[in-house]
Amino acid sequence: MIRVAAVGDIHLGPDSAGLLRPAFDTLGDCADLLLLAGDLTRHGTAREAAVVAGEVAGLAVPVVAVLGNHDYQSDQEEAVARQLTDAGVHVLEGDGVVLELGGTRVGVAGTKGFCGGFAGRSGSEFGEPEMKAFIRHGRTRAEGLERALRELHDAGCTLCIALTHYAPVPDTLAGEPPEIFPFLGSYHLAEAIDSAGADLAVHGHAHLGTEHGMTAGGVHVRNVAMPVIDRAFALYHLSPGGADGDARGIRANAR
Repeated sequence: MIRVAAVGDIHLGPDSAGLLRPAFDTLGDCADLLLLAGDLTRHGTAREAAVVAGEVAGLAVPVVAVLGNHDYQSDQEEAVARQLTDAGVHVLEGDGVVLELGGTRVGVAGTKGFCGGFAGRSGSEFGEPEMKAFIRHGRTRAEGLERALRELHDAGCTLCIALTHYAPVPDTLAGEPPEIFPFLGSYHLAEAIDSAGADLAVHGHAHLGTEHGMTAGGVHVRNVAMPVIDRAFALYHLSPGGADGDARGIRANAR
């Protein structure tokens, strides 16, 4: 049984030092890894990222992260990622990491993802260059996620997790205004997850959304934005053999 702790949209700033560390210090007792689903900072500055790094440096479990739109705001995303990497965080964008956890080979593939909308209500790569670039960005991020997932399977991972900031399905957006769904995620991400295969998909971004969802292919999706889960992290259990009564081996309840 692999215990996955996850949270996104923590939006830390200079006045947040020490806010989450007490909760994160308990992870060694209840989790095997921590996933950070983007929007880790408020305005994407290196100074804010240093605060995030301080919250997760030296934890008892490995930490894997993707960046979110807030982390790009100040055009310092490389510095943000570097601060986290220097603290021992695996920062992903179109790639993956293999972790040996309690004798189980666990792979995490990550990307920020992007907007675009969902089946029947999505933008298309047609028309003005600006629209083509907008949709292409989301598609290429999804392609990177699919490629990373396939590489993890090829590496012999028993369990694979897809980590994004933007949502792969509309299920976990319930509660958000429908008019902004196209700006909260993209069906391209779900297609990538279903095509390559995953045991769990985790995202953030939708503060007013819902925690539980599922792709068309049956992959459980969890929105772990902190305003949604209302705690320092959600905890999920993954079993390689699906011992929890689910074909993909996730216990649907979080705690």
